[in-house]
Amino acid sequence: MPTFTLAQAVNHALAKALDELADVILMGEDIGATGGVFRLTDGLLDRFGPDRVIDTPVAESGIVGVGYGMAVGGLRPVLEIQFMGFSYPAFDQVVSHVSRIRNRSRHRFTAPLVIRMPYGGGIGAAEHHSESTEALYAHVPGLKVVVPSRPADAAGLLRAAIEDPDPVVFLEPIRLYRAVKEDVPEESYTTPIGTASVEQPGADITLLAWGAMMKETRAAAQRLAESGVSAEVVDVRSLVPLDVETIAGSVAKTGRAVVIHEAPRTAGFGAEIVAQIQERCLYELEAPVARVTGWDTVFPLRRAEHHYLPTPDRIVAAARRALAS
Repeated sequence: MPTFTLAQAVNHALAKALDELADVILMGEDIGATGGVFRLTDGLLDRFGPDRVIDTPVAESGIVGVGYGMAVGGLRPVLEIQFMGFSYPAFDQVVSHVSRIRNRSRHRFTAPLVIRMPYGGGIGAAEHHSESTEALYAHVPGLKVVVPSRPADAAGLLRAAIEDPDPVVFLEPIRLYRAVKEDVPEESYTTPIGTASVEQPGADITLLAWGAMMKETRAAAQRLAESGVSAEVVDVRSLVPLDVETIAGSVAKTGRAVVIHEAPRTAGFGAEIVAQIQERCLYELEAPVARVTGWDTVFPLRRAEHHYLPTPDRIVAAARRALAS
């Protein structure tokens, strides 16, 4: 079984899909000869040719619009947007067409496409390169939104997204691309969309996060364990559909919860998770559900990133406040 980084796992899953599914086509800026801005499509042009791996102009609305037409016409395009902050010119295509075609056509047509977007901060990038606005896409009916945090999940969720009959926004945490390695099966497999993963069982408090924030959450859980606190760690990984049963089951068991994300606090997706917990676990809660998030500001430049991003210190402090209630 090969050992891959998250970036390598995505490349591997794309290669397997191109090899095994004749209707899969990749499109995006610089994904061909350059191999993508983060080299996640490296080598695929040489293996599968320019009819399957298509370099596009710098025109995000055009990428998604053409991909939408391909999908309705029977293909399965996988579209790469270089950074999440570059996706906004294509938002009209996503909201007005991609997400609505099943409803608009009374189920005669679907748009089985995947929109891959690197997202998040922590890499010292310029403006528009560190966005974490997953709540925008989660709010659009007709879209599925998934966020892997581990190489094995990245490969399995990506294959599931490619095979899904409806559009999937596939968010890739930039700073985890090469941060960890793990064994990934050589053969193709799917990780079901709509399922959360209980990474670490616990009894005292539930820590819920997704994507890049899983690294900080795991570190916080380790620090809590050193002081005798048993934290259950849940990787949400699928925002839409949301695995409410796993989340509520964990919180009902522990009685306390902290939700962690790097997006701004107000109307962040964590607020939806808090609402779901309150609706289902009110009588089991021993303390209000806490949130550890980014701030309600534009993502800062490199020198101030450490002030913005949630840290293990902030997560541990929020957990201790909940435990003291």
